[in-house]
Amino acid sequence: MSRQLAFDLPSGEAFRRADFFTSPANAQALASIEAWQHWPGGKLVLVGPEGAGKTHLAHIWAEIAGAEVIAAHRLPETDLHDLAEGPVAVENADQIAGDREAEVALFHLHNLLDGRGLLVTAAHSPRDWGVALPDLLSRMQAASVAQLDPPDDMLLSAVLIKLFADRQIAVPPNLIPYLVSRMDRSIAAAREWVKFLDARALALGRPVTRALAAEVLDLAEAR
Repeated sequence: MSRQLAFDLPSGEAFRRADFFTSPANAQALASIEAWQHWPGGKLVLVGPEGAGKTHLAHIWAEIAGAEVIAAHRLPETDLHDLAEGPVAVENADQIAGDREAEVALFHLHNLLDGRGLLVTAAHSPRDWGVALPDLLSRMQAASVAQLDPPDDMLLSAVLIKLFADRQIAVPPNLIPYLVSRMDRSIAAAREWVKFLDARALALGRPVTRALAAEVLDLAEAR
C-alpha cells in the first residue's frame, strides 16, 4: 500500500551522473540521453511519471552537452536568443498546454536552436499534452521519445541503500524491502523517507529500524 508523507523537510537534490542508478525502468532513457548527438533533428522528448527521474536525466544531459535547464513556464520571460546560443533542456512542457504565450515561446526556441540540441521533459507524449498551437504540436510530435517507467523495486532499493549510506546510517536488512513495499514509487519519496527516518531516530535517540519505519507510517496516516 502506498503512503504519502507530507512533512516539511529540507531538500538538497543531487543530480550528478554518479548519483543516478540504472535499472530496467530507466536504462533506455539514459542511453538516449548519453547518445544525444545522434538525436534525429537534434531533439528528444523525455516522458515519464513524476518522480521517475526526468529532472535528474535533464541535468545529466545538461552537464554532458553544456546545456541550460529551464522550466517551460519561464520561457515567455526569457531572452530566447540568448538561451538558444547552446543546447537547452525544457522541463515540464506539458504543463504549458493552453498557455498561448508559453507555447509560442517554446515554438520559437525550437526554431532558434535549429537542431543544436533540445531536450523536452513531460509526463506524457506530445499528442496528449493538449497543445493549442498546431506548429508547436507538429514539431514536438516529430521528436523522438524516450520513456521512463516508474522506479522498480531494484532501483528504489539501490537508492534507499545509497541515501542511508550517505548519512552513515547502518540499517537492518529487513528495512529496505519494508520501505519499498509501502512507499510511493518515486526517487523523491525515497529521499523523503530517509530524511525523516534519520531526523526521527535522532530526535528519539533510537536506531533506524523497521519498527521505527512502522511508527512513521502510523504518524503519516494520522496526519
